Amino acid sequence: MDRPGFTASLVAGGVAGVSVDLILFPLDTIKTRLQSPQGFYKAGGFYGVYAGVPSTAIGSFPNAAAFFVTYEYVKWILHTDSSSYLMPVTHMLAASVGEVVACLIRVPSEVVKQRAQVSVSSGTFHIFSNILCQEGIQGLYRGYKSTVLREIPFSLVQFPLWESLKALWSWRQDRVVDSWQAAVCGAFAGGFAAAVTTPLDVAKTRIMLAKAGSSTASGNILSALHAVWRTQGLSGLFAGVFPRMAAISLGGFIFLGVYDQTRSFLLELGRESP
Repeated sequence: MDRPGFTASLVAGGVAGVSVDLILFPLDTIKTRLQSPQGFYKAGGFYGVYAGVPSTAIGSFPNAAAFFVTYEYVKWILHTDSSSYLMPVTHMLAASVGEVVACLIRVPSEVVKQRAQVSVSSGTFHIFSNILCQEGIQGLYRGYKSTVLREIPFSLVQFPLWESLKALWSWRQDRVVDSWQAAVCGAFAGGFAAAVTTPLDVAKTRIMLAKAGSSTASGNILSALHAVWRTQGLSGLFAGVFPRMAAISLGGFIFLGVYDQTRSFLLELGRESP
């Protein structure tokens, strides 16, 4: 990838990540509490919906930047012609590799954030230090596997759908889509992907919130799904689906729209620079 493209992807991804995570944080908190094993109101209800926001503020930029740099780089390495039927496969592979890399940053931030969201009386730094003292570094990476197993199917749906919708819209109007159109495509793709991957998100949340040493804390995603199914049935597997869809649809609009706009702006600056 040329240097302007590489830098543009990094900065645009980071700006998009911070924008969407901070704007939609309250919806994410409500979703986490709906999925919490202790129940919505015991986990805090509608009180303190910005609990855990420092963790998100710190992790958002590098997490999103890592994803988009990897995503664009893998697309460049594979270099599939836009008319090829293999193009969706290229987007799937690029998104999957991007998620594996981004989750190295995302998971520690997510673990601290989710514990803060269901324990509003504890500060973010206090929770972070407790995890390190009681569980070590591996405690910060609890749920890494379940997060990757949630994010890869999500991205396998979202990004090929996003790219396909943009391509279709471009074809219909005979020009490249505007940033707001890319954002609309992102909202639809994100909402659809969010709905179908909610059970994986529930399992990830249960694993991250489980007591250290418990069977759920071991990170077995099938075991976590079975436990939810056994106690709460289908409604438990889709707990928080509507706030998740709302957050990710709006998030897709902001995230992919801001990314497209910022990247286009930076690339234009790069072309104008001597």
